[in-house]
Amino acid sequence: MPSSAPAVPFLDEAAIRRVLRMEDLIPAMERALIDFSSGRGQQPVRSIISIPQHNGFMGIMPAVYGDIMGAKLVNLYPNNAARGLPTHLAIIAIFRSETGEPLAVMDGRLITELRTAAVSAAATRLLASPNAKSLAILGSGVQARAHVRALALVREFDDIRVWSRDSQHAQAFAAEVGATSTSAEDAVRGADVVVTCTNSPQPIVHGDWLKPGVLVNAVGAVGPKRRELDEEAMRGAVVVDSRDAAMQESGDVLLAQAPIHAELGELLAGTKPMPKSEITVFKSLGLAVEDLAAAKLVLHMLEVPA
Repeated sequence: MPSSAPAVPFLDEAAIRRVLRMEDLIPAMERALIDFSSGRGQQPVRSIISIPQHNGFMGIMPAVYGDIMGAKLVNLYPNNAARGLPTHLAIIAIFRSETGEPLAVMDGRLITELRTAAVSAAATRLLASPNAKSLAILGSGVQARAHVRALALVREFDDIRVWSRDSQHAQAFAAEVGATSTSAEDAVRGADVVVTCTNSPQPIVHGDWLKPGVLVNAVGAVGPKRRELDEEAMRGAVVVDSRDAAMQESGDVLLAQAPIHAELGELLAGTKPMPKSEITVFKSLGLAVEDLAAAKLVLHMLEVPA
């Protein structure tokens, strides 16, 4: 009888949390974005399956990236918040590109949380004013917390303001991170960097609130009919992680008919000029190559052969 294949390890969230550091993840995301925009990798735009009876969605995100390939299955269930469950749940399967051999299966919830914030940190390091001191966070969930931690590694903020539709959550989050809980408008006005990470289908940021020189990291509102920013907020330079994804999945871009200045990977590589607009918006949708780069980092830290 042929020998059985070795068992494929499953890495749970606790194992990933022990080794995946934001300080390592930010440069890994910068490399992944440069490689993606340079065509070094294969990645279709994610497929999304609606589960209307449960108000849920499943995203299917495959990619081939260097010596690994794989896919993330990510589920978005907004109603889970009322059940005390995460609204985003995911599994990532990793294979060796050369042979197709499975290397590992790992929980993807934490990876999604951390790599999203790491990408925003990469955008902030490149695009925000070097003198940025004031940060506005709209949202109070796991992404809001991850963004405060990640952005603190690339800029020194001495003023953090938060807003959430749930005022109690906003106040608790503000107390946790040393911020001020306030209205959305008061949070955004005068802020050097704004992060939107909400589930809102309608604009929560108005362009006339934004100061010249601001960077907006727009992380929520995935879908062609959902947006967090109004048309005036989208009038400046728009940077995306993926043009193809933005033209299918970003209501912020599509509903405002906003032209795309560049992909973030192009700016990081220096193949496109830096934006010179009074407002810069980085629209982050999330890429499978980011998940694979983060997963490979986990495998390396745990010394799992890749």
